[in-house]
Amino acid sequence: MYCSLETELRALELQTGYYSLRQIKAATNNFDNSNKIGEGGFGSVYKGVLSDGTVIAVKQLSAKSKQGNREFVNEIGMISALQHPNLVKLFGCCIEGNQLLLIYEYLENNCLARALFGRPEQRLNLDWPTRNKICLGIAKGLAYLHEESRLKIVHRDIKATNVLLDKDLNAKISDFGLAKLDEEENTHISTRIAGTIGYMAPEYAMRGYLTDKADVYSFGIVALEIVSGKSNTNYRPKEEFVYLLDWAYVLAEQGNLLELVDPILGSNYSKKEALRMLNLSLLCANPSPTLRPSMSSVVSMLEGKIPVQAPVVKRDGQMNVEDMRFRAIEVLSQDSQTRVSNISKDSHEQVSMDGPWIDSSVSLSSSKDETKDHSSSSRLLPDLYNVNLD
Repeated sequence: MYCSLETELRALELQTGYYSLRQIKAATNNFDNSNKIGEGGFGSVYKGVLSDGTVIAVKQLSAKSKQGNREFVNEIGMISALQHPNLVKLFGCCIEGNQLLLIYEYLENNCLARALFGRPEQRLNLDWPTRNKICLGIAKGLAYLHEESRLKIVHRDIKATNVLLDKDLNAKISDFGLAKLDEEENTHISTRIAGTIGYMAPEYAMRGYLTDKADVYSFGIVALEIVSGKSNTNYRPKEEFVYLLDWAYVLAEQGNLLELVDPILGSNYSKKEALRMLNLSLLCANPSPTLRPSMSSVVSMLEGKIPVQAPVVKRDGQMNVEDMRFRAIEVLSQDSQTRVSNISKDSHEQVSMDGPWIDSSVSLSSSKDETKDHSSSSRLLPDLYNVNLD
């Protein structure tokens, strides 16, 4: 198995380095538990220090996961060809014995999810300019993937746990295991549904219809979380509202969008910029993909170069039916998740007071393209960082 993986990787002509298992064991003190900074269904992530002093993050793939092997190759192939300030940097990989390892740059401030809605001692005091900078950084990273890189890529799993923060709180998009090449001659990709409930665009969750506008939808959700400091999937303002996004629609209709601004900010924020980001988040999360802007337009809107188009959302009967189907998928996936892992029913639930961030992602078979090796299942994806940093 590992020989074939190495053959596949060599064939990719990667623009990245190869590390020996001895080097990585030395860097992580033989994968000492005290160096563990993340954990997921496909393995663990460790902090390490190379002999030249370079601090690294090592993603260790579990030897039990065949699904993970494919994503290992996919992630290396995708990210090795990408270089951008708002994408996490891949230093290289290690395939030796029964080990499959990815070696990344180490980012000091863990993930955006922990910074925004982690335990009180984990949260970071993100002022308004910092939140604005993080949101713009994510938008620039996605604009690069969709429109500027040699490979046009749809990430498919944009969410707060897949946005990492460096020492200066710059945002870097991580985890390309689910990414898909968006070939220019295709208007869309028909594929199995894989991503995270609460962040997936309706047309993708329902029909497996994938374009870069699916990432735009996910970005809209993350932008809403950045402004509000609330998780889209865990926050329940009132019982009748399933998601933070539902509540945002109601407040928008009432003209009270600023009620969503994180109370921690008090009055120390720009109302103009907050309204711009909130309206933009609703525009990006429009149920209709054709009404969502491109990510390059999003960057221009965030920078104030072009006005934000007022979001138009028709909450008609058909959309309510789609919503119910979407929520039915959520219930099914959460029930399955409980049976499979007994870990979490929510997207960002902590196992214990001292436990890691566990992120729930679903994989639902939906196309003729990928049927045999992608069974309908609910699974945990490994986020690059998802527990405490020491």
